[in-house]
Amino acid sequence: MKDENCIFCKIANGEIPSTTLYEDEMFRVILDLGPASRGHALILPKEHFKDVCELDEKTAAKVLPLGAKIGAAMKKSLGCTGFNLVQNNGTSAGQTVFHFHMHIIPRYENGPAMVDWTPGKAEPEELAATAQLIQEGLQTRK
Repeated sequence: MKDENCIFCKIANGEIPSTTLYEDEMFRVILDLGPASRGHALILPKEHFKDVCELDEKTAAKVLPLGAKIGAAMKKSLGCTGFNLVQNNGTSAGQTVFHFHMHIIPRYENGPAMVDWTPGKAEPEELAATAQLIQEGLQTRK
């Protein structure tokens, strides 16, 4: 189903012009207008899902292989040496458009890494307590 007020629904379904790299019956892949690097693309499902938690299994099963296909093409054609597949869920995670989408961000030799992440430290007791909370959440998930 499409959301009439969603800009990504409109782009994915061809109502708003975009620089399209790939299209099939389920997805449109476009270049990002605010790229993190040359070739930064977005995979947009044509059906509306707010985030990964709403994504149906059929779409979920196809999005990762499509990301790999586009990323491999980027390595071959753009000369990037790697790529990130990024998918944000919720405002606190950086999601700004509430239509599921996956970023494919080419990375180049001597270029910036995706994030500056300094690994923290967790004690075994903290890990066990956190795992228990998540496991309980899995049991009550609808």
